[in-house]
Amino acid sequence: MKDRVVLAYSGGLDTSVAIGWIAEATGAEVIAVAVDVGQGGESLETIRQRALGCGAVEAYVADARDEFAEEYCMPALKANSLYMDAYPLVSALSRPVIVKHLVKAAKEFGATTVSHGCTGKGNDQVRFEVGIQTLGPDLKCIAPVRDLALTREKAIDYAEKNSLPIVTTKKNPFSIDQNVWGRAVETGFLEDIWNGPTKDVYDYTASPEFPPAPDVVTIEFKQGIPVALDGNPVTPLQAIEELNRRAGAQGVGRIDIVEDRLVGIKSREIYEAPGAMALIAAHKELENVTVERELARFKKTVGQRWTELVYDGQWFSPLKRSLDAFIEDTQKHVNGEIRLELHGGRATVQGRRSSSSLYDFNLATYDEGDAFDQASARGFIDIFGLSSKVATERDERVAANEAK
Repeated sequence: MKDRVVLAYSGGLDTSVAIGWIAEATGAEVIAVAVDVGQGGESLETIRQRALGCGAVEAYVADARDEFAEEYCMPALKANSLYMDAYPLVSALSRPVIVKHLVKAAKEFGATTVSHGCTGKGNDQVRFEVGIQTLGPDLKCIAPVRDLALTREKAIDYAEKNSLPIVTTKKNPFSIDQNVWGRAVETGFLEDIWNGPTKDVYDYTASPEFPPAPDVVTIEFKQGIPVALDGNPVTPLQAIEELNRRAGAQGVGRIDIVEDRLVGIKSREIYEAPGAMALIAAHKELENVTVERELARFKKTVGQRWTELVYDGQWFSPLKRSLDAFIEDTQKHVNGEIRLELHGGRATVQGRRSSSSLYDFNLATYDEGDAFDQASARGFIDIFGLSSKVATERDERVAANEAK
């Protein structure tokens, strides 16, 4: 029996050519695996048939949209996950769910090797291969672009020579990765970091310069997860999709960043994540209302570390798993509603309401009915500042002795 290779298959030119390229280079049979994480475009059946037409012996397709939204995007939302305070892990979150299905297919079809389409200078090769060796320690990994010298030019020549059922065009100026959580764009003229993005870079968002009338949305959360929009029940996937549409129409969620890649280089990236950024803005504010101060402060540190681990391809690591448990515990009182105004590229909180709120009107008010005991303040200030006061007295004493 021939060796078998499972290929992460997108339906595009490079991975279509990779089917035959891998077979010729290794002598193995290729099984194409396509995973739908909400990237849109062609149907899974169309992609499956193309894989078979390009020479795959089997084609496995998985609709993982709900799985991705519930098991990957929602943990990121609970962590308020923004890499370098800006990037909501669009690509990083999708890799572990794709890996899960690649390893599952490898076991099902008796493959010894898993292949992906990454280059040798990006983050995704690490995310794929660390995930694969964690979930399938006996599996080998190859990358046709990195390991088998498959360039774009060779891919076009190969497709035309072998009459593959795929449109061959000269290189798109951008490298694009997208899913329901957002869209990532890089390369081309964007590599000159002085160049501003042009209109053709964007797809998920309209220009915020001339927005339609403000759109006000009320998002209800239960234990940190969105469960209703404007009173209508939604699944996590539906919440993201609806906010992609509504926030995207207002130009919310455009991000332009020079990013620190895991491999040690800086890279200019453009992201669009209207739904993700609107949800994170609302979730953060609901935490401000419902999470105790010291817990909230420490959670920021945990959320930052969680984000770095996921960005670095450590989704399946023991530390990430333990941080998940902490973050999950912080969400038990994150219940309530946030009213957001979406307008002109901004998602602005207008109102907050929660049955588990820590906000006490009678303590906060300066008007009649104030329940705060202001007489307690002087003693609190004396004790709170005591250590600094003692240290200052010591410093003055030492300085006086040294001056003698």
